[in-house]
Amino acid sequence: MAQKSAKDVDPADAEHREIGEGLLEEDMAPSSAMAHLYRGEVHRMKFWRERLDRTSNWAVIVMSGVLTWGFSGPDRPHYILLLGGAAVTSFLLMEAQRYRGYDLWRGRVRTLQKNVFAYGLDPSAGLENPEWRKTLSRDYRTPVIKITTEEAIAHRLRRIYLLLFTVTLGAWVIHIGAFATEPWPASASIGAIPGLLVTSLVVALYLVAVFIAVRPRTWLAEDELHSRDIGKHR
Repeated sequence: MAQKSAKDVDPADAEHREIGEGLLEEDMAPSSAMAHLYRGEVHRMKFWRERLDRTSNWAVIVMSGVLTWGFSGPDRPHYILLLGGAAVTSFLLMEAQRYRGYDLWRGRVRTLQKNVFAYGLDPSAGLENPEWRKTLSRDYRTPVIKITTEEAIAHRLRRIYLLLFTVTLGAWVIHIGAFATEPWPASASIGAIPGLLVTSLVVALYLVAVFIAVRPRTWLAEDELHSRDIGKHR
């Protein structure tokens, strides 16, 4: 592959050329400090990604256990499925907080990928953010969370938890229909709480989850993967 000489580089890119300079040459690479910085940020991102996966795994395990026990006999109370849904909700809230931390480390990795490695591979594409060094420097001096809890919840609902809630709700409806000895809404009651009130609360909470997941918004999370980009660079 032919290499660009220094005189072939756009003068407008000269200010930033030194970081990507030599990236594709056989005897050169990004500076040692930059390479170690990138490696460290990838490690942190990977660690937080694993924390997200562990929370999701526990949510699936808990839901599976609750469903198995809830349908193991006709005498199992239907509200055990709702308790399982409450446990899954606690995992969702926990995972949303972890996702906010994950987004911080992923944002740094993507900043380096876009402005150091991508620019080094093809300087002609220019820089997405000419002030990226100042932005990254400020983030290192004072790390701050970039997205709200509500957006983090929306991301995790879209990825896995809305499906878990849908399965739980469907299982609850099937359980009441299959094992109840009374007609609805009496069959959905929990102790002194009327069945109609229980059903209304369950449906309302599910609709709130759907609304949070699908409502239009300006996404602030760093470089989420989107279905619209499938096959874009093949």
